[in-house]
Amino acid sequence: MRVASAAKTLARAARTAPRARPLSALEKDTEAPRTMEPGFGIDAMARNGAPAYLDVQATSPVDPRVLDAMLPYFLGNFGNAHSKTHAFGWESEKAVENARESLAKLIGADSREVVFTSGATESNNMSVKGIARFYGAKKKHIVTTQTEHKCVLDSCRALEREGFEVTYLPVERATGMVNLDELRSAVRKDETCLVSVMAVNNEIGTLQPLKEIGQIAKEAKAFFHTDAAQMVGKLPFDVNEIGCDLVSISGHKLYGPKGIGALYVRRRPRVRLEPVLSGGGQERGFRSGTLPTALCVGLGAAADVALKELPNDMAHVERLSERLMAGIREHVPEVVLNGHATQRHAGNVNLSFAYVEGESLLMSLKNIAVSSGSACTSASLEPSYVLRAIGVSEDLAHTSLRFGLGRFTTEAEVDFAIDLLRVHVARLREMSPLWELVQEGVDLSTINWTQDAAHHHH
Repeated sequence: MRVASAAKTLARAARTAPRARPLSALEKDTEAPRTMEPGFGIDAMARNGAPAYLDVQATSPVDPRVLDAMLPYFLGNFGNAHSKTHAFGWESEKAVENARESLAKLIGADSREVVFTSGATESNNMSVKGIARFYGAKKKHIVTTQTEHKCVLDSCRALEREGFEVTYLPVERATGMVNLDELRSAVRKDETCLVSVMAVNNEIGTLQPLKEIGQIAKEAKAFFHTDAAQMVGKLPFDVNEIGCDLVSISGHKLYGPKGIGALYVRRRPRVRLEPVLSGGGQERGFRSGTLPTALCVGLGAAADVALKELPNDMAHVERLSERLMAGIREHVPEVVLNGHATQRHAGNVNLSFAYVEGESLLMSLKNIAVSSGSACTSASLEPSYVLRAIGVSEDLAHTSLRFGLGRFTTEAEVDFAIDLLRVHVARLREMSPLWELVQEGVDLSTINWTQDAAHHHH
């Protein structure tokens, strides 16, 4: 009934004269005619229009089907899902429960095991701190890896201040995989309360052996949490097959809206958490706060679409990934793929371009949206801690770029990226004295760069 009144509101809004608003940066870019200067310049290579978006790991665009599902809940169906006394509340509650069902179906869970949160950061905080504080009287040990997302590492640091002991496992060089034997010897039966390992790494795309990790955690009677923000909706994921107890999910990583996520909490055997947010006890007492109906509906719709599109999405991303790698290998020498060569999510391509300063390359690629490191930490000029953990030297870590490919990435965008890389990597290497030495056959590792070296010969 209220959808009709919502439609009228929209129609009325469409009839009113639009008020002039300032142009966004992207629109200005499209509007402004470019004057091409003679001679070479980065600007001369810039194109009009929006840049090619190759940063899907940072965030993905909202799928139009998701937006369609969300709109009615901003207008007519605006009720509070926790209002039990009238139709506005009942309607919203039904929509939220349908969304919960959709998300549960995507990960092979029961809808009662899905808790809505504000995103993967909150889900990770809830898992790590919630488990530790609930079971902490008996078990005071946690095992995680050095390449986890910042919010898992920071939660562990906070727990260390509360008297917990945390083992930060190193990962294998180059691949970024967890060594299962090291994990097995790190967990302590009856002492370890949680093992937390990310499913697909957000920086290098490495896919961990989740099933085996789950088995090791189970044998040690510890709970297994995985941050699957980069995996759910992009690769097949089943909570029972993997054997995980807690799973963090983020809406905006699977073509849903920002500001919504979920935490899967296993019911059998029962997992208990101390809530991080106290209040009215919504969401089975795990997380208080009024649920944002429209965002929950958006996450549910994104899960529906992901389930339906999974085979297509995977084939599409795989094809684009191969195209990007083949193009770069053909036109740009001395490029290293970071992370595991095969056990990976194909849509995450992290490359190091030797003898090029990463920030200069990033600045040169004017019309491509890519990143160096993860969006959460790329504001700092420190080389990525994930790359350092997999043994990438500091020089190479500074030259890495992460290309993210997804459902809406096109072949034209990939070709455009290859083209720009070909030109700019060659141009920046021309300026590099190191590149010159390498071309002359000098092995850089044999050079002693300190000034003192020259003085000792006297």
